[in-house]
Amino acid sequence: MTVSHVLNGTKRVRDETRNAVLAAVEELGYVPNLAARQLASANAIRIGIIYRGAQNAFLSAMLVGSLNAAARLGVQVLLRKCDTFERADAIEAAKWLIGGGANALLLNPPYAQELSESGVAKEFGIPISAIAQGSPLPGVDCVGIDEAAAATEMTEYLIGKGHRSIGFVTGRPDLPAAEGRLNGYLAACRKHGIEVNPEHIFAGDFSFDSGLAAGETLLSRADRPSAIFASNDDMAAGVSLMAHRLGLDVPGDVGIAGFDDGPIAVKIWPPLTTVRQDVEALAGRGVEMLVERYRSKQGGKSSSSEATKAPLCEQTPHQLIVRESA
Repeated sequence: MTVSHVLNGTKRVRDETRNAVLAAVEELGYVPNLAARQLASANAIRIGIIYRGAQNAFLSAMLVGSLNAAARLGVQVLLRKCDTFERADAIEAAKWLIGGGANALLLNPPYAQELSESGVAKEFGIPISAIAQGSPLPGVDCVGIDEAAAATEMTEYLIGKGHRSIGFVTGRPDLPAAEGRLNGYLAACRKHGIEVNPEHIFAGDFSFDSGLAAGETLLSRADRPSAIFASNDDMAAGVSLMAHRLGLDVPGDVGIAGFDDGPIAVKIWPPLTTVRQDVEALAGRGVEMLVERYRSKQGGKSSSSEATKAPLCEQTPHQLIVRESA
C-alpha cells in the first residue's frame, strides 16, 4: 500500500520512505501496468470475447478490430475459448468471462444467437453486442451487413458474366447470415428468370472441407454448373482446389465466387472474386456500442424513449471485389 500511495499520490508518505520507494523503482526499471490498473478498477470496462479456432481468418480480423478499438477507448479485452458451438458451452463460456470480471460481451456468430435465443443475454444484465449480425437479436446490439442484398449483388454479377447455371454452397442453416446469403442468391435467380436446380445447392457449414466436398459433388455432375457461389471464402477456396484436382480451368471451365474477402481470397489461384465485409470495422463498432451502453448505465442516464432503450441493429456497407476467379 505504501508503494501504491507513492506512485499514485493518494496519501502523504514520509520523505524518507518516498525516496526509498522511488530509488527501488528506478533500480528495478518498474513501469506501472495500465492494463493491470484498469482490471483492478471497479469502473473499468472489461469486454469478454468467446472464440473457437485460433487459425480462423474471421476471428483474426475480429480480434484486431476489437483490440484496436479497446486501446483507443481505454478498455480491457478478455478471451475465453469455447471448443464447440453448442448453446450450453456458449453459456458456460460467457459465465466464465463474467465471473472473471467481464462486464460486457462482444460476440460473433453463432454465440450471439445462442445467448440471445436462450434468454440468458437479458439475464446477465450487462451490455452485449454481436458483429456480422445484420438482423436484430433480442437483448443484443447488432452490427453487420445486409447479407441478402450482398448475395443478390454477387449472383447478379455472375449472371451478368453470362452464367445461367449457378451452383450455390450454403453455410450453417442455423445462422441468419447463411439464410440471408441463400435468400439473396435465390432472389437474384428469380429476378432474372433463371430456374434453380435444387441439386446445384450444396449444404456446407462454412468450413474449407465442406467446400472441397461441394466442389467434388457439383463439379463431377454431368450437368455441372458453369459458376459456383460459396457462402464464404474458405468454402470457395475448397471448391477452387477441387476444380484444379479435377483438371478444370478457373474461370474458363467454372467461375467461382466467395464471401467475406478474408486473407485466403488472395492466397489462392486465381484470386477470388468475393463480397467484402469489413470485419475489423464491425468489431470496432461493436466495442463502441458496448462502451456507450456501459457508460450510459454507469452515468445513471435514462430516457423515456423506447427507441433509446431497445437494442440497436446497424448495417454497414458491403463491397463487391472483382478478381480473376469469376
